[in-house]
Amino acid sequence: MEFLEAFFGVIGDLTWGWALIPFLVVIGVFFTVVSGFVQLQYFGRMFRVLSSKNQSGDPNAISARAALLLSVGGRVGGGNIAGVAVAISLGGPGAIFWMWAIALVGMATSLIECSLAQLFKRSEGDGTYRGGPARSIIHGLGADYRWLAIIYSVCLIASFAFGFNAFQGNTVAGAAEESLGISRIWTGILLTGVTGLIVFGGIQRIAKVADVIVPIMAVGYIAMSLVVIALNITEVPGLIYSIVTNAFGFEEVVGGGMGAALAQGLRRGLFSNEAGLGSAPNVAATADVRHPISQGITQSFSVFIDTMIICTCTAFIILLSDVYQPGAEGVDGIVLTQQSLASHLGGWTSYFLTGAILLFAFSSIIYNYYLGENALTFMTSSPLALQGLRIAVMALVFIGATAPSATSVFFFSDPMMGILAVVNLLALMMLFPTAKRILNDFRAQIKAGVDRPVLNPDQFPDLDLDRTAWTGKIRENG
Repeated sequence: MEFLEAFFGVIGDLTWGWALIPFLVVIGVFFTVVSGFVQLQYFGRMFRVLSSKNQSGDPNAISARAALLLSVGGRVGGGNIAGVAVAISLGGPGAIFWMWAIALVGMATSLIECSLAQLFKRSEGDGTYRGGPARSIIHGLGADYRWLAIIYSVCLIASFAFGFNAFQGNTVAGAAEESLGISRIWTGILLTGVTGLIVFGGIQRIAKVADVIVPIMAVGYIAMSLVVIALNITEVPGLIYSIVTNAFGFEEVVGGGMGAALAQGLRRGLFSNEAGLGSAPNVAATADVRHPISQGITQSFSVFIDTMIICTCTAFIILLSDVYQPGAEGVDGIVLTQQSLASHLGGWTSYFLTGAILLFAFSSIIYNYYLGENALTFMTSSPLALQGLRIAVMALVFIGATAPSATSVFFFSDPMMGILAVVNLLALMMLFPTAKRILNDFRAQIKAGVDRPVLNPDQFPDLDLDRTAWTGKIRENG
């Protein structure tokens, strides 16, 4: 076991500890500049996905909005509550500025990776689709790169479906025990049972559940944050000034100054919004839309919601309170956020925050499961293997909830996600010319007065596209 821990520790150091974060930043800036700041150009179009006009007419199909909410449910989690608190404690208020910056360039990365996943998606024949980086690699780069797609798929299952779901089970049970006094065993049983009901229902049921719980958790948390901001509105201009000046080292409230703010902001921002990590494209590919870029724009909006809205809400709750102590060692992010919220609105808010954590963690569990399912179906079509994955995920959620120390065996999760991200970024760089072609096609249609562009596969005969997924006909959704 010590050898394995050391081995995966080296992998973690070579990815997250050394090269991956700069790599993600550089690629995000590159995509932003070369695409002509596409995430800003089409920012207004992002909000269209919230309209009922953009929902699919096929009852089996996954709408653009459902795919958006499922990906938001996955991106939004403990990192938005605990992770932001840790970033502020270690990096000062300036860390928030760099979280905003990485979200801005991450919106372009997410748009590119999710558009490619849409482009190379495959129809399941029942109105649903599957896609993601593994399928983008095999259909975009060719069969010679199947080994790369297999590495990606194995890492996705190991990190998200197994490791992170055990951690999420632990988070839910811990929060319920701490705030409500509910035994871990009962939380584990309930959480495992509900997880089973959802994952055995397939992507349609997963999407329907996300369509309900994600708006509830997001709107509720944002509303609570707006109350806090309203109560402290006179302090907000000074707070924003403090965030900017700390970001550039003009004021220092923690050791390390600008360097600490930059490092913490970038790291927490990337972990939170997942842009470039190769996870969200698996969900983006399920949507039934007219043009791949349309869903890319939608998924770019997901990054905006995660970081620019929800992470900012947490930051303002903490920084407007009198609880925050710069440079505090060994800070518990959940506790800091709970105490900060209580200082504004009273002790009852700890129960509200516990509820938010439960919903955030549960939405992440069903999202993580689907990522694992999608990766498994790429490697094998065996129904038995799929049932085995579902049972394994339920077991790991239960173990994580009832035996918190057991999650220590999943030390490989972060290193595996590091490999996952490296594979995804390499594929994105190789496939970027293809992404640029479909982006140019989208722009040309917009320029010609087409309000809702449609992909015509006949214009891309050299690409390995599924023509049953892209008919070139105008549908009522997208």
